[in-house]
Amino acid sequence: MNVLLLHNRYRAEGGEERAVAEIASLLERRGHEVRRLERSSAAVGRGRAARSLLRGGEDPGEVARAVRETGAEVVHAHNLHPLLGWRALAAARRAGARTVLQLHNFRLYCSIGVAYRDGAPCHHCRGQNTLPGLLHNCRGSRAESAAYAAALSRQQPRLLEHADRLVVLSAAHGELLAGHGLPREKMSVLPNFVSEWASESRADRGDYALAAGRLVEEKGFDTAVRATRIARVPLIVAGAGPDEPRLRALAEGADVRFTGWVDEAELARLRAGAGAVLVPSRCEEACPYAVIEALAAGVPVLVSDRGGLPEMVGAGQVVDGEDAGAWSEALAALWADGQGRRNCGAAALATAREQFGEERAYAALMALYSCEP
Repeated sequence: MNVLLLHNRYRAEGGEERAVAEIASLLERRGHEVRRLERSSAAVGRGRAARSLLRGGEDPGEVARAVRETGAEVVHAHNLHPLLGWRALAAARRAGARTVLQLHNFRLYCSIGVAYRDGAPCHHCRGQNTLPGLLHNCRGSRAESAAYAAALSRQQPRLLEHADRLVVLSAAHGELLAGHGLPREKMSVLPNFVSEWASESRADRGDYALAAGRLVEEKGFDTAVRATRIARVPLIVAGAGPDEPRLRALAEGADVRFTGWVDEAELARLRAGAGAVLVPSRCEEACPYAVIEALAAGVPVLVSDRGGLPEMVGAGQVVDGEDAGAWSEALAALWADGQGRRNCGAAALATAREQFGEERAYAALMALYSCEP
């Protein structure tokens, strides 16, 4: 089976770019012909991006040519805004390919994608009603917010019309999107996945907790700082972002080390030495690699009760995202029981293999590409 992957890279790249690369690599290892057609928001100015968004994308002929040149039977699209748009899916369909649209976030109707505002999840925009994004000026610029509000409202029905299947990363995200008007009958759940994992858990020997990712308010790293301070557990925060100054001030006098951005090898080393990983997100994350990689390393993970996070771990590892005291209590209890941590880490490894391994992901992809229910 020949597959064409479409993706508009974000200005600040993250998990979605990795997901595209992981799917391409998996398909290639299994003998499929794969081409990636990508455009980058970082390569164009905001004015051109807004114009392209309003038009439904640029040069759909490039997509049609790629389908014909590769003989692609399936076009698997990820982020399409602003440079690819609904016109890319329509062109793929006209060229004879089946189309799959993977929804990593809430970009179909949310101008910032994460559906988070003023310290809490926000779904004032839903379906084609994107006016709240303009009223709240979610893009930080009235002109840009207006462009997004108009373009997302216009594009959504066309995207849904030209997508044969929709992919969500968790059942929880699927339910949220279906509740906002997306066709449930078109949806399939395909979590992110990993190809490697540790041979055993070493969580009982870990001597710090780890929180890793982009340092933004919706990730809830301030909860991690407060919890580790109260529980008297050392914390390493790996990542960079606009919330870093506030977090550093909050951590003053506590046993917290900020590493800044680190490459994958260093992050893997930090993860291997951790006794627990904290993912206290306030936004409704679907299936973050921060959780999957911790599971695959055999490290217990505490997650907030938001989005798809509870689906990824055991019930005893889900903590109220709004209760800072509950986080410190859960971490203190985990930290006090070394053997319990090791057992929890072993269970994490089993979960990584069974739920987030590439065999399961490949089978799901093949069913999806065949348009099976």
